[in-house]
Parts: sequence; C-alpha cells; structure tokens
Amino acid sequence: MLWVDKYRPKTLDHVMVHQDIAQNLKKLVTEQDCPHLLFYGPPGSGKKTLIMALIRQMFGPSAEKVKVENKTWKVDAGSRTLDIELTTLSSTNHVELSPSDAGFQDRYVVQEIIKEIAKNRPIDTKGKRGFKVLVLNEVDKLSREAQHSLRRTMEKYSAYCRLILCCNSSSKVTEAIRSRCLNVRINAPTDEEIVKVLEFIGNKEGLQLPSGFAARIADKSNRSLRRAILSFETCRVQQYPLTSKQVIPPMDWEEYIAEIASDVMKEQSPKRLFQVRGKLYELLINCIPPEIILKVVLFHALSYVCIK
Repeated sequence: MLWVDKYRPKTLDHVMVHQDIAQNLKKLVTEQDCPHLLFYGPPGSGKKTLIMALIRQMFGPSAEKVKVENKTWKVDAGSRTLDIELTTLSSTNHVELSPSDAGFQDRYVVQEIIKEIAKNRPIDTKGKRGFKVLVLNEVDKLSREAQHSLRRTMEKYSAYCRLILCCNSSSKVTEAIRSRCLNVRINAPTDEEIVKVLEFIGNKEGLQLPSGFAARIADKSNRSLRRAILSFETCRVQQYPLTSKQVIPPMDWEEYIAEIASDVMKEQSPKRLFQVRGKLYELLINCIPPEIILKVVLFHALSYVCIK
C-alpha cells in the first residue's frame, strides 16, 4: 500500500493538517446538524482526506467497507435512451461518484442517477430510517444545466440525503449551489505542516531522515501534501539510507511534459506537431488534467525562451 493511503487519517481526531476545520466538522456530527457541504481548495490540500474522515465520524467503521462498481444506467433523454457508465464507490451509508465523467451527458446523471441514489434511504441498527451521504467530485466541472438540476435535487431530498461536494475552484460553482451548502475552504498546507507529516511517516517507517531532507521535499512539492508523500516514498525506494544531497526526482508526467515543451521549441513542423499530439493524448489517457498540462508546458516554454 502506498504511504499516501497507508497514513491517511481515519478519523477527524487523527488529522494533522487543518485541525481547526476537523474539530468544527466533528462538532457538526456531534450536534447531528450536518448540512450540505462544499469542500474547495487546491489539489493535494487534503479535501478528500477530511471528507472520508468525516464520513467515518458519522457512521463508524462501516464506512470503510466499500465496494467499487462500474454501473451502466439507462437514461431517458427525450426521443432516445442513453447508456451512461459510471464508476461508484459505495458503502451502506454513502456513495461517491464523479458526474463530470459523463461529459456533456452530466445533466442526465444529476437528473436521473443522483436522484435515484438519493431516494434510497438506509435503515440504521435501531430500525430507524437514517440519511445517506452522497459525495460528488469535481462539481466545478459540471455544466450549468447539470448544476441547476443539482440544486433542485438538493432541495427536494434534503430531508434524507446529505450532499458533500468537492472541487478545486468554487468560482465555477453556481451561487445557487454555494448558498445551499456550508462552504469549507481547504488551504494548501504550509511547508512546515508538510515537514511535520513527513517526519511522522519517517518515524513510523523507522527511517533516519538527514537534516533538511524533509524541508527540501516540501519545497519541491508546491504545497501539495499528496505529492510530497509520493516523492518521499519514491526517494526511499530509489535509495536508502537517505542522504542530505539525494536528488528528489520529479513526477514522471512532469518529465514527459518537459519533453513536449522541448519538442515544441526545437522544431515547428507538421511532423513535430503530429508527435506532440500523440504525447498529449498519452497524458490525457493517464488522467493528467488538460489545464495542468498546458500550465506546465507554458512554464517550460517560457523558461526555454528566457534561457535563449
């Protein structure tokens, strides 16, 4: 198991970053007054970690008994029937999915599939009808039509379904949805917080960390805790004992994007364009977001121009 999963906090009490937010979420659970929630912040800041810890706080260990399913729904789209396939992660009390995976058909996902899931209320151990939690990822990528449908779903099923929405940018989420949620801003962790987590993992793994090694990883992580932990584990695999001057390798996909930028700057021709397009498709197939690809390509291209 990767360290990023192995050392993911299981409960809100074990959260090392954003402890103030974790305690406020714990109060919501204790007071049994949990509204719809919108978590937003940069990638690697810890949004999903807090969400999963919150769900476990609500429902206990049963929230960890999850199953992954690839489901196909038949949706009535006016004059025709659509087959929409989505991957869901579910337990007895919650379902997690990414409606934006359906692309331009995302509004049918919200209108039909999410509505169907929201209708099914779980029954707790005391025989009472509880509420289900629906975790929706990347809501900032939903079309306007899908977001309008989501607003209506939030209103209609609020008595027995709680929505936890997750996104990178709240500015792309309609005001109608934001106003119906408790908005939780998750800031990127500081370098000091990342160092603290890396030292904790190193201690648990019985590793000797050279002076300043964790700080170097934190500096290169761009304040992404997930990236820092992955880099730390990569360094451990490549070389141990760790040394103070050990090279911290970049992510594979970053090296690949750097190659693309280099190819573009060295030669502008139809042949080179065809090669670059193939590499871009390769990155997209491996789920690297297009906006990240363009941002990194631009960074390397500008660096190349400045050097010249």
